[in-house]
Amino acid sequence: MDRLRGSADPEQLFQTLPGLGPELAKRINETLHVDTLPALEVAAYDGRLMQVPGLGPRRVAALRASLASVLGRVREHGGHLVPGPGVELLLDVDREYRDGALADRLPKVAPKRFNPDGEAWLPILHTLRGDWHFTALYSNSPRAHALGRTKDWVVLYFYDDEHQEDQHTVVTETHGPMLGRRVVRGRDTECRLYYGV
Repeated sequence: MDRLRGSADPEQLFQTLPGLGPELAKRINETLHVDTLPALEVAAYDGRLMQVPGLGPRRVAALRASLASVLGRVREHGGHLVPGPGVELLLDVDREYRDGALADRLPKVAPKRFNPDGEAWLPILHTLRGDWHFTALYSNSPRAHALGRTKDWVVLYFYDDEHQEDQHTVVTETHGPMLGRRVVRGRDTECRLYYGV
């Protein structure tokens, strides 16, 4: 558990993932300057991991699956999920991201998926709220593209100072009593209480 939380050397930590040997772990650390598994997961999704020599699309996909498996086990503690940031905080980070993206104030990355021209179009936000570190970006998933929601669905990755990590997606509700409101998927009851509906 301590290794997964980042107390070990990053290169040794990365070698706990299948398919990552000492050389590749060192290249990742030196190229991206990431030192935790949650930070590596964000890099795997925002396109930065593809910049590391020796990592192609298949290997990155395998690393995403490994990270999801490993980090999924870390999220559970004592047989239950450890609580994360509240809906109010998640919606506020969503608002900050969308405002910054709309005003073109955020740096942009070039996602590898659904981006044949290699254009840097995907705004990214890194922000700190209390003990929580957030990275926010529009969803670049096949489903978001298929439904035309790439400028609506926002994925929030977050971890705290003890490296408890998770992610949520915030979307505009398309039906029901919260129609037109921003909601955190999977936390509908909390969103209804937040909006008073």
